[in-house]
Amino acid sequence: MRIGVYLAHPRPGSFNHALFEAVVAELRAHGAEVLAHDLCAEGFPPVLTAGETETVRASDEAPDPQVALHRAEVATLDALVLVHPNWWGMPPAVLTGWVQRVLVPGVAYKLGSADGEPVGLLTAGRALVLNTSDTPADREDGEFGDPLQRVWAACVLPYVGVDDVRRVVFRTVTDSTERERADWLRRARSEAAALLSG
Repeated sequence: MRIGVYLAHPRPGSFNHALFEAVVAELRAHGAEVLAHDLCAEGFPPVLTAGETETVRASDEAPDPQVALHRAEVATLDALVLVHPNWWGMPPAVLTGWVQRVLVPGVAYKLGSADGEPVGLLTAGRALVLNTSDTPADREDGEFGDPLQRVWAACVLPYVGVDDVRRVVFRTVTDSTERERADWLRRARSEAAALLSG
């Protein structure tokens, strides 16, 4: 399988980096072809240009070679893994920009009209989203309604044809122990390996 793994966290040594490294190593150990991207370290340019705001007509050639590379790669994947923290109920800006610049019409979906139903174009039938959070689960669900679940499993991934969306949240990170983090890394590796078997 060909799997894209995307990390969105600017601080080297963060627990998100540890999750990213564990997932990449696990997938490669099982023989997967892994396209691993640390978006912040690579300096992925997240800001849309005016010419990239089309929603119906297929996008023109990407104005940036890095964006063009990501568009070409994502169209060939069997699965995706997204690793990021919960910041203000949103993914970090670099990942939001990646979605907006990479998952474009003609690459990730097709839309006949602005009010029509999209046809997902990605061959990646499944995705794993690994989030870190410092908000307890009962507060996240009760007070905020788990916005990241809505972003990934209701809005973004089904729109582009990814029907099998798996998500795991590791919380609370700030006060976690070394043992908890070790358990979380084992869980992340297990979830990544499960992508390969369906």
